[in-house]
Amino acid sequence: MASTHEFRPDWASAPGDTIADILTERQVSLNEFAKRIEQSPEYANDLVQGRATITLGVARRLEQVLGASVEFWVSRDFQYREDVVRFSAADKEWLDELPIGDMIKFGWLKPTPCPSEELAACLRFFDVPSVPVWRQTYANLQTLVAFRISPSLDSRPAAFAAWLRQGEIQGEAIECSPWHPARFRESLTRIRNLTRERDPKRFIPRLQELCASSGVAVAIVRTPNGCPASGATRFLSPSKALLLLSFRYLSDDQFWFSFFHEAGHLLLHGAQGLFLESDDTPATKQEQEASDFAEGVLVSPQFREALLRLSLNGREVIRFAHRAGISPGIVVGQLQHHGKFTYRQLNNLKRRFRWEE
Repeated sequence: MASTHEFRPDWASAPGDTIADILTERQVSLNEFAKRIEQSPEYANDLVQGRATITLGVARRLEQVLGASVEFWVSRDFQYREDVVRFSAADKEWLDELPIGDMIKFGWLKPTPCPSEELAACLRFFDVPSVPVWRQTYANLQTLVAFRISPSLDSRPAAFAAWLRQGEIQGEAIECSPWHPARFRESLTRIRNLTRERDPKRFIPRLQELCASSGVAVAIVRTPNGCPASGATRFLSPSKALLLLSFRYLSDDQFWFSFFHEAGHLLLHGAQGLFLESDDTPATKQEQEASDFAEGVLVSPQFREALLRLSLNGREVIRFAHRAGISPGIVVGQLQHHGKFTYRQLNNLKRRFRWEE
């Protein structure tokens, strides 16, 4: 959802940013800087972090130690404080909408010392110059999310936007051949064989490699609070598709069904727009087509009747999975979906994963 607007932010950074740059360039430590301006290391750190105000006396020491005039340092600090005061209620409201805690936890953002710098970091993350431009850019997404998500869920459009944006960032960094739908369709048989691999560290790189060879960037991004998404697809350019997965349920049946469902959207519905799947995605014609496509790839037609005849017997399920060339967890997931098993039966055959912190 990246914007084509030129990035010209309407905020100013703290004077401490300038001080930090000079100290780094001159290879001066914080403790040495504190001695030179005749202040404590704690005050020097607060100054660099933008928490301490530059008084006239400190400005004189900065002039002597770092250069630039007293007027420059006083004006620099005054402008920064004025910008903080102007930090609008609308900006604060937008920050409250974003899952900033998780964005920091997942490494999408770095912690910042004050609200104005947090605002700046979030605008840079979304590659927009201001909150109004962000709202304009993501207006269609918010409408889409509001339509697709049940009010019973604690979901926030801004959380979906953050997840999608991180997916874009990761997808844009993946080198891909030009989009080639026929080649992508042909690769799905080899990708299905990956469902038998237990270790994500082995099957995810291979999955990404196979998809990249036909113009599909596969990004796996953990969902933040307020974003119950399982997958999404869109085209980053006419020659490059993004297939975004969340690994939300941390089980092999859910992960692989989500992948082939999104692959179905790319092949069946092309560049029609953004497809976003979550717990309460309505059963539209396009969604049903993508689900049918996923089922057809995971369990090929010659095995369909045999699948539905399976009994509640773990060994029988494992033998069938071996013949069909898929993991037992996928077989269990399909039978649960079709009502042959309850959602509590034979879950021990599903492979479980966990995020590495």
